[in-house]
Amino acid sequence: MPVTHCVTVSTLLGSHPEAFGLPLELLAGAAGLDRGITSPHIQKTGLALAGFHEYLRPGRVLIFGESEIRYLEGLDTAARIASLRLALTLDFPCVVITGGFAPPAELMAEAEHARLPLIRTPIATPTAIAKLSSILEDSLADRTMMHAVLMDVLGLGVLIAGESGIGKSECALDLIVRGHRLVADDTVEVRRRQETILIGMCPELTRHHMELRGLGVINVKDLFGIASTRSAKRIEVVVQLERWAPTREYERLGLDDVFYEILGLRVPLIRMPVAPGRNIAILVEVAARNQLLRSRGHHAARALAERLDQTLRQAAPPSPDEEEDELEPGGNE
Repeated sequence: MPVTHCVTVSTLLGSHPEAFGLPLELLAGAAGLDRGITSPHIQKTGLALAGFHEYLRPGRVLIFGESEIRYLEGLDTAARIASLRLALTLDFPCVVITGGFAPPAELMAEAEHARLPLIRTPIATPTAIAKLSSILEDSLADRTMMHAVLMDVLGLGVLIAGESGIGKSECALDLIVRGHRLVADDTVEVRRRQETILIGMCPELTRHHMELRGLGVINVKDLFGIASTRSAKRIEVVVQLERWAPTREYERLGLDDVFYEILGLRVPLIRMPVAPGRNIAILVEVAARNQLLRSRGHHAARALAERLDQTLRQAAPPSPDEEEDELEPGGNE
């Protein structure tokens, strides 16, 4: 089942945001570090300092940039306090001052009194908003765990699914030997980002590892080198391995598009029957190549069907009505 997360301010500060180029410094309001951030969208203060609250949304990080700080500095003490209380009446998880500006003493006091974390970053407002949004979008993304294998095949994220013991890991190992890259084996953490993107990654504990029946657990990075793995990949196609059933009809032409739903998003699905003598790894690689062509507008099956229809139309004998139409202009001379 998908899980929607709430990130506390304490978690945000402890997630090493400086690694993303966003150093954060807590100035006041440490008692409110357990406040929850529920939206990746960032709220600019703007006219809230003048009492206009209509478009303010609680649960978002509130930004004080240069314009807000300069506006507060231009007010007398009483007006500054009144303005801050107007802006901070909603339930914001924290306030971030961008550009490294020194906060007015009244802002420090109000934040401490309201148990509202006041944070500062030296990064300019546009960059700080972009980086904060990216960090929070990843932390707050809907996510689910899937029993599957995720591979990077020719730059395409291929999720190999199927029942336990059907050969997903063995197929992945064959693909690695052929030069493709492992993202996750057995357990794939899938996150939905930017409304239309699914990102798959491996849990930290099992990263770079595979479990193969008869061999046990292997470290792919140690055996095949650092280029054989990657930490995350967008999921762009699902290959469902199924045991061959003689009575079942399998896709022969590939004219109809089939999809697999993950976290409310539809991903192209290819059902791959597994039987002795079928080289599944090569079939998966060809499926990836074909999907890349389709994404660029070239659909081989449909192109063949169109050529076949055109050939049949040209080879078909003319109907009686068409024969009469051909005779009319010349008459019966």
